[in-house]
Amino acid sequence: MFILGTAVNSLLIIFGSIIGKFLNRIPEQMKMTIMYAIGLAVVVLGIQMGFKSENFLIVILSLAFGTMIGEMLRLEDKLNNLGIWLENKLGPKAQGSIAQGFVTATLIFVIGAMAILGALDSGIRGDHSVLYTKGILDGITAFILTTTLGIGVIFSAIPVFLYQGLIALFATQIDRIVPAALMDQFIVEMTATGGIMIIAIGLNVTGLTKIRVANLLPGILVTTVIVTGMYFIS
Repeated sequence: MFILGTAVNSLLIIFGSIIGKFLNRIPEQMKMTIMYAIGLAVVVLGIQMGFKSENFLIVILSLAFGTMIGEMLRLEDKLNNLGIWLENKLGPKAQGSIAQGFVTATLIFVIGAMAILGALDSGIRGDHSVLYTKGILDGITAFILTTTLGIGVIFSAIPVFLYQGLIALFATQIDRIVPAALMDQFIVEMTATGGIMIIAIGLNVTGLTKIRVANLLPGILVTTVIVTGMYFIS
């Protein structure tokens, strides 16, 4: 079952969020310190990913052109509007900002190599171990984020399921079409590009910046185009 790993990942996010909802009686000062700690850890993770690049020019071009596309499509506004819609549906009883929790958690859980690599492994080899590991990490993160940002975090399980599920679905056929060398190169540069986005998320979580990270997401697609073009030209 190619979608098993994705399903488990999404369920662990929901489980972690529910626990965080019932254990949210944490002093505000402690919540703030936890958020700073999470933000710093996310920044370090992003730095590690960023250094994976073998050609940083690809990362720069991907981010530049990807951001242009994202700004034109106003992806950040669309994500925030979805979060606000959920917030209105749940009403005033929901604690914290639904939009902020939903957007922050979605970006953290979706951006990164584990989401793509895990989904590819699930689809191509039927190996769900990467997504099981990611699910445990996401569940713990969901728990912590929910105690600070509110129940909006739980809704991030939906885009995670759709995103990773679609990759796993296409992966059942992708190994017949895409050369292994091209896939390896794409994963390296995608990891580095995603790492820069992860750094931006970490800085936002600490409150140091207000980068519209969702508008950077098309950079992943631009990476695909650049890497593919370079592969066939060389």
